[in-house]
Amino acid sequence: QVQLVESGGGSVQAGGSLNLSCVASGYWGNCMGWFRQAPGQEREGIAAIATSRGNTYYSDSVKDRFAISRDSAKNTVYLQMDGLKPEDTAMYYCAAGGHDVCIQVAQGSTMRFPDFGVRYWGEGTQVTVSS
Repeated sequence: QVQLVESGGGSVQAGGSLNLSCVASGYWGNCMGWFRQAPGQEREGIAAIATSRGNTYYSDSVKDRFAISRDSAKNTVYLQMDGLKPEDTAMYYCAAGGHDVCIQVAQGSTMRFPDFGVRYWGEGTQVTVSS
């Protein structure tokens, strides 16, 4: 049984930081990523990492503020979020799949794989940023 379990979400003030974690069991993708979805908005891919080489990919909305990393020995992927803004408020989902996930994050809204190329999703962790 595949499980992706996120943790680390919460409520912070603008300018603050959070560190999300995702522990994967039963599957470790060639690409692991983080997506987010705010109420009434489409889900968007914001960060991804190729688990073998460590290449990272970011959306323009989080680049230079967020950092994705992985510990393959622990089957864990992290998302360090600094300089949080109220517009970062959303449900954050861990995602696992093949290289299509990394391509999806890199390409943003210019293209769309079915289900963003994601094979498995976590249940999400809420991040709320107040002004």
